[in-house]
Amino acid sequence: MDPPTPWITWAMALWDASLNQNLLHEVTSPFATQAEALVLAWLTPYFGMQGGHFCSGSTIANLTGLWAARDAAGVKTVVASDAAHLSVEKAARLLGLAFVKVPVDALGRLDREQLPDLSDACLVLTAGTTSTGAIDPLDLVGTAKWTHVDAAWAGPLRLSHAHAGKLDGLDGADSVAVSAHKWLFQPKDSALVLFRDLEAANAAISFGGGYLAKPNIGVQGSRSAAAIPLLATLLAWGREGLAQRLDRLMEVADALADAIESSDHLELWNRPQSAINVFRPTNRQSDAFIQAAPAGMLSTCVLEGETWARSVAANPSVDVDLVIESVLAASRANV
Repeated sequence: MDPPTPWITWAMALWDASLNQNLLHEVTSPFATQAEALVLAWLTPYFGMQGGHFCSGSTIANLTGLWAARDAAGVKTVVASDAAHLSVEKAARLLGLAFVKVPVDALGRLDREQLPDLSDACLVLTAGTTSTGAIDPLDLVGTAKWTHVDAAWAGPLRLSHAHAGKLDGLDGADSVAVSAHKWLFQPKDSALVLFRDLEAANAAISFGGGYLAKPNIGVQGSRSAAAIPLLATLLAWGREGLAQRLDRLMEVADALADAIESSDHLELWNRPQSAINVFRPTNRQSDAFIQAAPAGMLSTCVLEGETWARSVAANPSVDVDLVIESVLAASRANV
């Protein structure tokens, strides 16, 4: 799920390393602090949030969101689907919160009919599950004491004119996690945690110290200036450039799904919800099929005890015709 990064991020990452700015305080990050504020001010309205901060990956973003849920709202339990990212259960365990898994429906989404009592819970909804790209029912936002949306993968679709509606309802969440190193095309260790009530959340997750010029917000102390490469990317591409790339990837995934559905040798699990295709050969020999495909083209996931092939549309420069040709050739070799 990690796309190639644009060249401008390499230049900015090198510049970052030369300055070694530290986001603990403005004096040690004279430009990085401004860059982060600019990026957050530009991005947060798409998610209906007031603000937030960068962190090293959505594992930290999810932990931060659940920490705020515990200390700002007093939740005792975390509820998420079987398909939620493992970082959600990790966060619950680290925070001493009970964790309840809810089965998924036929489309891989959290099954709303099997939800427990949410009056004292943080409900975690996933916008783009890791295995299948499923998007949980976002009309459930607001039904729990705190709602956190793990939008690590599909969150950037909010910037697409064509596909933003897939995440309608997200703006009512209390917190949102987004991985910038996925569909915002940034280097690793770049993610955001966003809050609807920023003041309340920050008050719950801030610590001071005699050696600090101001309170430290969030899990991390020292952290890199990850906003600078993203700011450069957004200045270079704008919303339209980013949206064009996202729309292209959605189209690529649909084209592959069409080819799979037309093949006599392949079975499509479901139409892609967020540019992830899950499929297998009709003879169910998934491992042999994947080995017959070009190395690294396909990964696997296990659904209800059975292995499926998995293709993620993450590279806007992909030659989709070549991908389809390779997948169909592998399916024939596997007959």
